[in-house]
Amino acid sequence: MRLKIGELAQRTGLTVRSLHHYDHIGLLKPSVRSDAGYRLYTQEDIERLYRIIALRQLGLSLADIGTALSGPETSIKILISKQIGVLEKTMARDRILYHQLCELRDELATGQPIDPSRWMDTLELFTMYEHYFSPEELKELPLYNNPSVQPEWNSLVQQVQAAIDRGAKPGDADVDWLAFQWMQMISRDTGGNPDFLMRLHTMNKQEPEIRQRTGITEELEHFVERAIVQARLTIFERYLSPDEMVRMRANYGKHMYEWPPLISALLKSRNAGISPDDPEVRKLARRWMELFTAYAGDAPTTHSRIREAYAKEPHLRSGSAVDEKLFAYVRSSLEGMTR
Repeated sequence: MRLKIGELAQRTGLTVRSLHHYDHIGLLKPSVRSDAGYRLYTQEDIERLYRIIALRQLGLSLADIGTALSGPETSIKILISKQIGVLEKTMARDRILYHQLCELRDELATGQPIDPSRWMDTLELFTMYEHYFSPEELKELPLYNNPSVQPEWNSLVQQVQAAIDRGAKPGDADVDWLAFQWMQMISRDTGGNPDFLMRLHTMNKQEPEIRQRTGITEELEHFVERAIVQARLTIFERYLSPDEMVRMRANYGKHMYEWPPLISALLKSRNAGISPDDPEVRKLARRWMELFTAYAGDAPTTHSRIREAYAKEPHLRSGSAVDEKLFAYVRSSLEGMTR
């Protein structure tokens, strides 16, 4: 198959202007010429055009698409699978609105007065997310795209509130379990992205409507924070001496909300292939060490026991996006400063 630019535009729904622009920036050029001198797009060109449009729909800029296409070729099968994944998320979100609107339609048919806030609240909630996340980021936020998780969160919030109402305390065995459940669900529903976690935290702080809908009041939020810290301290007690635990209890958790932005910055550097010896990465690694020693102290033996705990106890890293690769990246950066 060989098509002129006008024919390709007509067959694909793209404009001739867009195809000219792709040609101008070197993203997609017609491969051959006809005997009459017309530039023609071949089957291979059309497949490349599909890759361009698919990557565009996945949120990449044209510059990033050019970089991606100049590297190892992404198979059509992988791109189609990714597009299906994006559509599934969009469809899940749209189903919520669909069911809300169907209920309104059916109730309107009965002639009964309806409180529009029932479905306006849903629309408002979606709009609220868009103040804190870009459209591309929302595609990657499971909490926004998967309606099935909301009942789970409602149940967990109710269990935590019931624990508060009956006078339970952080450190109680059942509260430890709730804390770990909370962290596991946070990790799952943010896609393990600490940057998303912090933006959800900010949204919860700044949007009273969110607290009202979710039931995550300031009291409940503070209770969960203390419960998470205490649950982790209970684990550390298995590895540290009583003297070491004195410092841990006094300091662990003080910088809880400084860790996610730091972890996010390090993850972005590592994933971008930036060397651990880069000055900015070293700056981040030093801050990591400052936050660590704030609760761990300076004793190498204590550090070794804490590292052992982190290696053996998955609950200590739950919700943090920290894995062995990130530990190794930070260690390499710190070791490079001493060489």
